[in-house]
Amino acid sequence: MQDKNFDKLAQKFAKNIYGTPKGEIRAAVLWRDLAPALAQFGDKKLRILDAGGGFGYFSQKLARLGHEVVLCDISAEMLAQAKTQIDASDTPLAIRLVHAPIQALSVAEHGKFDLILCHAVVEWLADAKTTMEGLLTMLKPNGLFSLMFYNKEAMRFHALVSGNFDYVAADLKVKKKVRLTPTHPLYIHDVKQWFAEWNMDLLRKSGVRVIHDYLKKHQPADFDYQKLLTMELEYSQREPYISLGRYVHFLGQSAATDTSA
Repeated sequence: MQDKNFDKLAQKFAKNIYGTPKGEIRAAVLWRDLAPALAQFGDKKLRILDAGGGFGYFSQKLARLGHEVVLCDISAEMLAQAKTQIDASDTPLAIRLVHAPIQALSVAEHGKFDLILCHAVVEWLADAKTTMEGLLTMLKPNGLFSLMFYNKEAMRFHALVSGNFDYVAADLKVKKKVRLTPTHPLYIHDVKQWFAEWNMDLLRKSGVRVIHDYLKKHQPADFDYQKLLTMELEYSQREPYISLGRYVHFLGQSAATDTSA
């Protein structure tokens, strides 16, 4: 099995990520979780790794705050989009682009980081846990790890409320995959167990799109997406809504002592 490369779908994928209301929700929830955790570092210039970061939405946002970012992606097309946007920035952005699978990243080549982002990547990986463990060797003591993953239980529930019962009975497997449907969705309890095994303190746990993906097709004429965003932020950290999020965001912090040596 191979990990997903989005070269042929780069434009469509990038548009689906942040060019829609669901993308705005995703960005808002993630930043709501990240901002207070970053504040603990004060004015320190951070080293940040955006692993599988595509065109680097958060890489650019963090670089504008003065941080130093390494943006890695397996897709040359995604990185080309990133370069175009970085070059067009009004202010210089300290972002280094690395064209490689994230499994190829190493401390020897890139050093250690205060923050590692890995958003909407693990659900495309043939061996997600091992890959994440490799990334975590690059995290400094007291470093932050931001992991957003596609939630298999929400995938099931969405299929149920859509009446796709045969799909559910087949354990969410189909003969022909939809190109943008993740191949390896994860269960929340499995990822939570990973964090425990990694001795990582779980600072934040949020659902991403806990409402949007369950909205009825026909909305009132005065439907307000800004109010939807407000509700998403309000309910994204409450159960049972967290467990219904199409994605789930875990923000962890490593131990104060480096145990990787």
